[in-house]
This record gives sequence, C-alpha cells and structure tokens, in this order.
Amino acid sequence: MTVPTNYFILLATALFAIGAAGVLLRRNGISILLGIEIMLNAVNLALATFARQHGNLDGQVLVFFVMAVAAAEVAVGLALLVAIFRRHRSIDVDRLNVMRW
Repeated sequence: MTVPTNYFILLATALFAIGAAGVLLRRNGISILLGIEIMLNAVNLALATFARQHGNLDGQVLVFFVMAVAAAEVAVGLALLVAIFRRHRSIDVDRLNVMRW
C-alpha cells in the first residue's frame, strides 16, 4: 500500500503556509529563521514527491543541494543574530536598524 502523491503535496503546502506565517507574524530573529527552514523543508518534500512520481532522481539530487544551502543559511543567519545580540542586546527585528549603523 502506497501513500498517494496528493497527501505529500498537501503536507508540503501546509508546512509552507506554517513557515510563511511564522516569518510574517513573528518578530524574533530566531523564529524567522525557523520559519524559513520550515518553508525550505516543505519545498524539499514537494521536490522529493515529484521526483518519486516521475521516477527519476533529479529532484532528489536537488533536495540534497537545497539541504546544503539551508545548512549554510542557518550557520550564517545564527552568526549574524549572535553578532547583533552582542551589540544591541536584542534580536527583535522591529527594533533593529543595524544596516544603517
């Protein structure tokens, strides 16, 4: 018994919506990064689903590269948040205007 493709796409859509809501509604930098990660995982799920449906490995290879980019994004994003916190003692994105020093 296999799970239909529609279920995976619905799950990916729900994950993407949750991640987008997290990015748009939260003001904490770490919560925003978490929302971006959830959206990237939703895209990975959709890519892997379509690759399985069409029977080729191209989508799964692309998922591997998206995971590598997501790991780099987390490393750089957390480093920036730590630097911002050390300077301003807050990671609330509404209170920060660090790009204008």
